[in-house]
Amino acid sequence: MDPVENSPVTAPDSTPLAAPKSAPLAAASGEVRRAVIERVLPEVDAGRFPIKRTVGETVRVKAHAFADGHDELACVLLHRHESQKVWFEAPMQPLGNDVWAAEFSVSELGRYFYTVQAWVDPFRTWQRDLRKRLDAGQDVAIDLKIGADLIDAAARRVPAAVGKRLRAWAGELRLGGGPAAAARSGERMTDGAFKGGGPMAAAERAFDPELSAFIEKHPDKKKTPYGRELPVWVDREKARFSAWYEMFPRSASPEPGRHGTFRDCIARLPYLADMGFDLVYLPPIHPIGTTRRKGRNNSLACAADDPGSPWAIGSAEGGHKSVHPGLGTLEDFRELVSKARALGIDVALDIAFQCSPDHPYLREHPEWFRSRPDGTVQYAENPPKKYEDIYPFDFASGQSGELWLELRSIFFFWIEQGVRVFRVDNPHTKPFAFWEWIIAEVRREHPDVIFLSEAFTRPKIMYRLAKLGFTQSYNYFPWRTAKQELAEYFTELTRTEVREFFRPSLWTNTPDILISYLQNGGRPAFIIRSLLASTLGASYGIYGPAFELCDNRAKTPGQEEYLDSEKYEVRYWNLRDPLSIQWLLTRLNAIRRENPALQSDWSLRFVPVDNDRILCYSKQSGENLLVMAVNLDPHWTQSGWVDLPLAEFGLNETETYEVHDLLTDLRFRWHGPHNFVELRHEAGIPAHVLRIERIRK
Repeated sequence: MDPVENSPVTAPDSTPLAAPKSAPLAAASGEVRRAVIERVLPEVDAGRFPIKRTVGETVRVKAHAFADGHDELACVLLHRHESQKVWFEAPMQPLGNDVWAAEFSVSELGRYFYTVQAWVDPFRTWQRDLRKRLDAGQDVAIDLKIGADLIDAAARRVPAAVGKRLRAWAGELRLGGGPAAAARSGERMTDGAFKGGGPMAAAERAFDPELSAFIEKHPDKKKTPYGRELPVWVDREKARFSAWYEMFPRSASPEPGRHGTFRDCIARLPYLADMGFDLVYLPPIHPIGTTRRKGRNNSLACAADDPGSPWAIGSAEGGHKSVHPGLGTLEDFRELVSKARALGIDVALDIAFQCSPDHPYLREHPEWFRSRPDGTVQYAENPPKKYEDIYPFDFASGQSGELWLELRSIFFFWIEQGVRVFRVDNPHTKPFAFWEWIIAEVRREHPDVIFLSEAFTRPKIMYRLAKLGFTQSYNYFPWRTAKQELAEYFTELTRTEVREFFRPSLWTNTPDILISYLQNGGRPAFIIRSLLASTLGASYGIYGPAFELCDNRAKTPGQEEYLDSEKYEVRYWNLRDPLSIQWLLTRLNAIRRENPALQSDWSLRFVPVDNDRILCYSKQSGENLLVMAVNLDPHWTQSGWVDLPLAEFGLNETETYEVHDLLTDLRFRWHGPHNFVELRHEAGIPAHVLRIERIRK
């Protein structure tokens, strides 16, 4: 790849720098651009938003490029990091039907740009036609002189030393362009080369790879630019591959009846690290208001010792830049962040832009909130639900500029405390423009920051937030439990253009979501959902310890609210409970770390199996090939015949191969594509995670 000094084409708004000349004027000045470039992929909304990658990944670019007539076309991919002034050029290869492709790797955090250029290539066209004439035994004397002129023209575009070499080449061709008899077919050898010297040797010199390389490096190009510079945003690896664990610090006490602290969280870090989680997400850690505080199980009647909801942020003790005094001090929190990082764990902090009635903002900036006709402040609601203990910000107020700046300062405050991951509460209830601005502001100074969007809403809104900059996104996985709906949804997420900007984080449960499948399926349902989340997605999360302890008690059967929810009270969790599935989560996270196939989403393929209660799918990274078969029925054994697409896996359909079940460490020999599986709950794990291995002879 060679650096190219000039910017290829565009102004910052991705519009052409100048209007095109009229056709007659362009033709008179020799500026007619014959190449056409269409449909450059990947591209999100015509380059309005960036595609997403992580450090070390590649961007494979395809373009439809063609020209009038029969001349040869050349096409190049240009790319650069935002910190670089020069563009790097990679030749694009034809794939057939006027489709071209090339790729480049991204090695730094931040923004990259790429675009495409194409042009009609006179020298390649001349070489192609010369070969055809030679093969037909035709007189090529004039053709050699034409080629010499093309090489002379190239000599004027290159450094002096190279120009001298090219002029010598052109001289050889002119000497060869003598009598017509010089290209007699009788002097050709069967491989197309020519005997002896003279015109025949000169003709063959036209195809010297060194000459072609010189011309290709300095082509005569009336280039057609694509017209847009397309952006790529590059994150760190955890944006693509991560395992999240949500926990309430106030419930981290190892003994019942005591409010947990940051130091209790520090003591629990080895437990999380041993299970293999690398992101621990804490709900809001700020002071909690007392006005209209909710009681246990979301009751309007609040007892004196009820702690309230952590999302009712703010009291006389402080707001979004303070910590709840019952949890400890800011220094304790910084120590938690530091100790977690030493174990390879990021602390993710909840950002909820809302206030309790006691938040200092209500006193200092009443203009940031919406007043009702009776003079009271509008509380949050989603009719018929009411959240009287929470006041939303009024982003439509005339003081929104000051509000935006203050909210930006909240992110930067916690970044100063060492936080580099934020889970954002209900971003779909705030303006899109606000998120685009604030994420860009943070990334300008801290490109390593990860934003998780908690927007359980309509698909287009979820996708828009992802385009605006959210790194990962909650999604509909919790409610996809049947085989067909799982396959359809994950095909959309991994096999369509959605994958270029939307990174799903698969959560088995949250403090707000206890799906009926878990309520009714018992412990086997928790095992099944952990298997699906951790192997369907490169990033997944659990709300624990409720999940590993298989808490499936609903406040009201059929609804998704937990009984005795941690949102409204301090809970004690016995992590040594024998019913815990900690062992399974530990094994699954180890399998994920050991197998690159599970560390990205795009290779996911669904595999046919003749039982609608079994979901079978594969993932592959190079020679690392895994096939998962999961029993979706939490009550009964299921079996079926799996049809593996061995040709797609690079295996011969007649060969015998070994499958290694990474969950049980058992090994089997399979032959051909058609094989039987039986998934029993009595075995403890109603699934296989099979690594396909060739039998080495």
